[in-house]
Amino acid sequence: MSPMDAKALGHVALVIGGDSAEREVSLRGGDAVARALTALGVQHSVVDGPRRLLEQIASGHYDRVFNLLHGRGGEDGALQGALRIYGVPVTGSGVLGSALTMDKLQTKRVWSACGLPTPRWQAASDAQSSPAIASELGLPLFVKPAHEGSSIGMSRVDQADVLSDAVSLALEFDDTVLIETCIEGPEYTAAILDGEVLPLIKLETTREFYDYAAKYESGDTTYQCPCGLPAARERELAELCLEAFRVSGARGWGRVDFMLDKNEQPWLLEVNTTPGMTKSSLVPKAAGAAGIDFEELVWRILTTSRTD
Repeated sequence: MSPMDAKALGHVALVIGGDSAEREVSLRGGDAVARALTALGVQHSVVDGPRRLLEQIASGHYDRVFNLLHGRGGEDGALQGALRIYGVPVTGSGVLGSALTMDKLQTKRVWSACGLPTPRWQAASDAQSSPAIASELGLPLFVKPAHEGSSIGMSRVDQADVLSDAVSLALEFDDTVLIETCIEGPEYTAAILDGEVLPLIKLETTREFYDYAAKYESGDTTYQCPCGLPAARERELAELCLEAFRVSGARGWGRVDFMLDKNEQPWLLEVNTTPGMTKSSLVPKAAGAAGIDFEELVWRILTTSRTD
């Protein structure tokens, strides 16, 4: 990470914020990443949102993009496609991986087609189908907007008569809702950095599930890293997560979330191609456990930037 290396990267646009439901998370992470880029000697400018970024890209202002936009408009392939047209490298996944993994429903279809384990599910576009879905899948269930992150609009349903309310809540954020069987057991996450799986993290919360508050507001969420699993088992699960990441078209860096049921069977939940970079975020925690400090993590993410 010499000054010459930093100079070779050119002028970097750190794009944050935007207008998705995850704007605040992006702003928090962007502040930390900007400080790291300054410490690394990387010339950079902070840009709020994809529209402003593309206006400035069209004027030839930047040589590459560090993408820290979460949700639609920045994590769904739209920005990646535009930057490909301009020939400007961007961190993380390309058009296909970004678009596919932003859609939880399509990701699960790909995993199922590839023989990878993911909880049973149904899709809904209205609340009227709730009784039939509860009958088909059983209880408890998780209800999620198909295209949101950070557990926004997500609910756990333990009684059939409240499923329609949960679907209605999710529909406030999306026109497609994913309803899947609830796996009873511990939740884990696998951070992936340039083809390497970092140490797994076990998540524990006193809340009903690992929701937005547990991720960003609660002080009693605990993160175990090392995760407590035997080394051979952790390697096996890491390989599963890496395969799930690859078949979904993701690359560069990201995170795969999964759970273990009472029989220790793993169940893949989702892929995040632009994870949070706040002080409480999971990828920095896993990197730290691997001996990678925050500045090095930012540098390594930046060097994954590609044009295709």
